Amino acid sequence: MLVIMKKSVTEEQLQGVKQYLVDNDFDFHQSTGANRVIIGVIGDTQNFDPARLKAQAGVLEVFKIPEEE
Repeated sequence: MLVIMKKSVTEEQLQGVKQYLVDNDFDFHQSTGANRVIIGVIGDTQNFDPARLKAQAGVLEVFKIPEEE
């Protein structure tokens, strides 16, 4: 799953999203670019509703990686 943060995300909001991921038993990798922060979520996201994560402050969009057949 990929989490795209808003350009205006604050450090507090970013920490809140990362803590939310840890609290839900996910690991993550943060990529920080010039204009955007992207978080790659590592773990079993098959039954996770991305809307729960998108509701977090500072999150722009959440993309689930499709399962392979």
